[in-house]
Amino acid sequence: MKNIKRISHLLLVFGFGVSNGFAQESSNASGGDASGSGGSVAFSIGQTVYTYKSGSNGDANQGVQQPYEIYTVGINEEPTNISLKTFPNPTVDFLTIQLDDYANEQFYFQLFDLQGSLVQNGQIIDTHTRIDLNALPKGTYLISIIKETKEIKTFKIIKN
Repeated sequence: MKNIKRISHLLLVFGFGVSNGFAQESSNASGGDASGSGGSVAFSIGQTVYTYKSGSNGDANQGVQQPYEIYTVGINEEPTNISLKTFPNPTVDFLTIQLDDYANEQFYFQLFDLQGSLVQNGQIIDTHTRIDLNALPKGTYLISIIKETKEIKTFKIIKN
């Protein structure tokens, strides 16, 4: 019986030794996250062991910290020099959208409450478009101005 216990203890100790041989190694002295106007980075100090792997699908440094990079493809859009104003704000009954340099382009507005529900929408058809707010309760609203399919500006409107 003693031999069986001794053998089972040896197998148990040997099993822990083998499993630790395949564990990830990391003896970092320090590390953290840093960010600034140019971006952010996660780092570790004191990483002594890593493995470099290369294959047909790419390369990797196996270790504690791995970079994760996101590449975006930008679309060069012309900046819009559109002069937009909403007044009066706060308002009681009517809101006016002033759109300078209006040239028969397709502009729309969408009025939302603070829960995100669309309460009114319509087309902007002139340099001064008047919106009737009499049916709406007092509160704070967001009005988005849209050119064709692109939102170009959002205003916060207070109705008293």
